[in-house]
Amino acid sequence: MPEVKKIATREGYGSTLVELGREHDNIVVLDADLAEATRTGVFQKEFPKRHIDCGIAEANMMGIAAGLATTGKVPFASSFAMFAAGRAYEQVRNSIGYPHLNVKIGASHAGISVGEDGASHQCNEDIALMRTIPDMTIINPSDVIEAKAAVRAAYELDGPVYLRFGRLAVPVINENPDYKFELGKGILLREGTDVTIAATGLCVAASLEAAEKLAAEGISAEVINIHTIKPLDTEIIVNSAKKTGKMVTAEEHSVIGGLGSAVCECLCEHAPVPVCRIGIYDVFGESGPALELLEKYGLDGQGIYKKVKEFVK
Repeated sequence: MPEVKKIATREGYGSTLVELGREHDNIVVLDADLAEATRTGVFQKEFPKRHIDCGIAEANMMGIAAGLATTGKVPFASSFAMFAAGRAYEQVRNSIGYPHLNVKIGASHAGISVGEDGASHQCNEDIALMRTIPDMTIINPSDVIEAKAAVRAAYELDGPVYLRFGRLAVPVINENPDYKFELGKGILLREGTDVTIAATGLCVAASLEAAEKLAAEGISAEVINIHTIKPLDTEIIVNSAKKTGKMVTAEEHSVIGGLGSAVCECLCEHAPVPVCRIGIYDVFGESGPALELLEKYGLDGQGIYKKVKEFVK
């Protein structure tokens, strides 16, 4: 079999900012001394006068982004998820969310796949934090194709957006002519009858791999790509839950406050069914190679397959 192409979603962030920068002169990109890591360096090179390096001062960067938004600019404030959502939470809440300013937050290096940088940088709580901010849109793309579409959709939306990107190169699964990205709309990738796997981010490709393994054992798994965590596509979640009778969520994030919590809240109100949440189970990450960490925490295809099989049977 041919080798699957793998590209980090942060690559799509940087390249699409350049494309948008050529199309719209109101885009300004801010960074916190991490332009190489967040991939905004390519924008800095082409549009040096529209790139602001705020230094290692993420809270200040969010305040600057908020100020720029009041002048009609569309700022993309970029840093690691731990700093964009964690360190600068108060500024995101009070300076961006509360006045509902048109600021886009590009958060890279999310989840345990940050790898060797360890628990201090592996932000598994960012989606939970951002979900609590009223009217904050949250997008977690599954591959580089979706990342590019997400950045464009964020630009077109008037209001605050949190974009979650990864460091690890992940399989390209959306490179097909039928692919369509729509904010707030989940994508049915595989139909099934026995169980639904609602996945986000890098867990989408892993869930498709798990579904193949499950099919070989006679278990029909439906797979849904939930790229937009907020607003959640409740319709696709509820319809699939009613169809299969069992729901699994898979995310490279804490099971507390992320996709799993959002889906449970939805189903509790509209279609109560048994739910299994796959993610980080109330622990901090650790330093190690990204792929080994995903395997250890059960977030690879094999790990998701095992948990779904146990849950169904």
